[in-house]
Amino acid sequence: MKLRFLFPLSAILLTSLACQAVNSALPSGEGRPEDVLFQDDFSDPSSGWDRVSDEDGVTDYDEGSYRILVNTTNTDLWSNPDLDFDFTDTSIFVDATVSGGDEDNDFGLICRYQDDQNFYFFVISSDGYYGIGKVSDNVQQLVGMESMPPSEVIRQGKLTNQLQADCIGNTLRLYVNDTLLAETQDTDFTSGNVGLMAGSFANPGTDVHFDNFVVREP
Repeated sequence: MKLRFLFPLSAILLTSLACQAVNSALPSGEGRPEDVLFQDDFSDPSSGWDRVSDEDGVTDYDEGSYRILVNTTNTDLWSNPDLDFDFTDTSIFVDATVSGGDEDNDFGLICRYQDDQNFYFFVISSDGYYGIGKVSDNVQQLVGMESMPPSEVIRQGKLTNQLQADCIGNTLRLYVNDTLLAETQDTDFTSGNVGLMAGSFANPGTDVHFDNFVVREP
């Protein structure tokens, strides 16, 4: 389990309702079996993800899913599989279901994870916002956007959303429910691990269950 403070809540609020989906994606969970670089349905609690429970929250397997529960305010928790290699170009998929906490939250995917202070993240919130960002030298910032815009594509509340994060060359893309919501460019990180994250803002209790985690070669 790793934790850090989130970007300010004002970054979510300073948005225009005119920002919506920008394109359509191909069906995101399907492809050739030989394209799969890594996958986990979290049915095996020994598959290598963090298993931590403390005052900050929980990152652990939970009845066939992977759970991130955040018990503190303004905090992100994340987890990575224990792999002995780095990924370069990837398309990452996961089903994310919110089961508790405030709708003012964030949750999603990580790519090109170098360490706790350097990686890309792709997140949505239960109240319908989305963003692509990075942590670089322990400083968190959005990439290619000044704030997190809203989208009607995101299923709000305690529902399941399918997320896809593409990290291909210098291009970063976030798809939600088979729709491309954001695309931007960045050159900081070229390879690294993958992962999951979830966070809180003013209220603790963000509780997200992840399933059907797949990393594909694009």
